[in-house]
Amino acid sequence: MRIGQGYDVHAFGTGDHVVLGGVRITHEQGVVAHSDGDVIIHALCDALLGALALGDIGQHFPPTDERWRGADSRMFLRHVAQLIHAQVYRLGNADVTVVCERPKVAPHALVMRGNLAADLGCDIQQVSVKATTSEKLGFTGRGEGLAAMAVVLLLPM
Repeated sequence: MRIGQGYDVHAFGTGDHVVLGGVRITHEQGVVAHSDGDVIIHALCDALLGALALGDIGQHFPPTDERWRGADSRMFLRHVAQLIHAQVYRLGNADVTVVCERPKVAPHALVMRGNLAADLGCDIQQVSVKATTSEKLGFTGRGEGLAAMAVVLLLPM
């Protein structure tokens, strides 16, 4: 088995929504990012790539490459899913935690889990998405941005 962990962070900037777990959520700000800035998917991709010892999301989809400007991060996750299968592994489970004061994640978590499971080709019960605040401490607590952490277990096919 292989275990990986990932982390991603984006600052808030101009805009009227954020994308989390492939779900567009109305918000008073957007995020500063080259792609759609989906911290859930970025952290998850990094965890999966780490478990495979294949680097990180920036190596596969560099922010300097204009092809990825504004890209839907679900495309990144589907690519990583192909790499998992090519290495003859399957997802055991994935656990993602979003850290932010706002927007609220819980009302959207089930749809996020469905999106992630669909892109990874697994059962929704293998994917967890949850959220916490940082009790108004640090950059997330001050509402300057949001972060996500992910842990994954890959099993041989």
